[in-house]
Amino acid sequence: MDKSGFDQMPLEWVRAFEAAARLGSFTAAAQESGLTQSAISQRIGHLEARLGTQLFIRQARQITLTAEGEAWLPHVQAALMGLRDSTEALFGVSRNRLTLSASASVNELWVVPRMAALAQVSGAQISLSTMVVSSGEALDEAALRIRYGSGDWPVHYARPLYEERMSPVAAPSLVGQEPVGKGLAKQVRWQDLPRLSVSGPRPGWRRWCEQTGTATTPVPQLRFDTFATGLAAARAGHGVLLASLPLVASDLAAGRLVRLSDEVLHHHETYWLLAARERLSRRQWQEVSGCLAQI
Repeated sequence: MDKSGFDQMPLEWVRAFEAAARLGSFTAAAQESGLTQSAISQRIGHLEARLGTQLFIRQARQITLTAEGEAWLPHVQAALMGLRDSTEALFGVSRNRLTLSASASVNELWVVPRMAALAQVSGAQISLSTMVVSSGEALDEAALRIRYGSGDWPVHYARPLYEERMSPVAAPSLVGQEPVGKGLAKQVRWQDLPRLSVSGPRPGWRRWCEQTGTATTPVPQLRFDTFATGLAAARAGHGVLLASLPLVASDLAAGRLVRLSDEVLHHHETYWLLAARERLSRRQWQEVSGCLAQI
């Protein structure tokens, strides 16, 4: 391939190659680009003809990169990223729509209260997507993701939302801190009250007892598959919840819940905001992460 051939190579061909290589599918690349599968295939065919080499091995139900395609891909991605970043820096161009994927609990308790500020700082339309665990990460094409873990994520951008701290909480009425008739209700020992349990990666009541040195607490009779539903049960006075303090901060401030202990259970895992550089600009990442993260 001579220099004039390279100079005349349409950028749309290169973008088609990068999308297909990254997503592992001509069909997925077409969906992302708003084109047809045949248009993506045609553009890559033209690119291969111009380069004089095959970039993909085409099989019945999948495509794989050739050695040449695999070697070229990081250079293409770096060039496209540099083009996007310089365009944004010079002309203020960025994505006008961002999709954020998170669990229902985090969307409700953490993201929704910050959505107005999030849309303002990002300059984009924000779309929330509820993560379905069974669907798998491979199907998740959101620009931003929030996941619970220790921070070992294979992405370009990662920032913890907050430090995980847990402590028992309950409705004021359950522990006798709300007025009844002419005086306060009789206060009760919260350690004797029913427990609420939530499935998931957070520590539970057993860890709480081990850290605080307290006797084993009553076995939880009510169990929930999301933190949000467990929190709703706690607000309704059904029991004591070992709660993530950052997620219940508004309930504590409004008096819907009260803390029952000064003890705090720390955990090395927390929610992380994640993104790949192909999904949003550097400026948007800085603005969005600054809006959503407390640390």
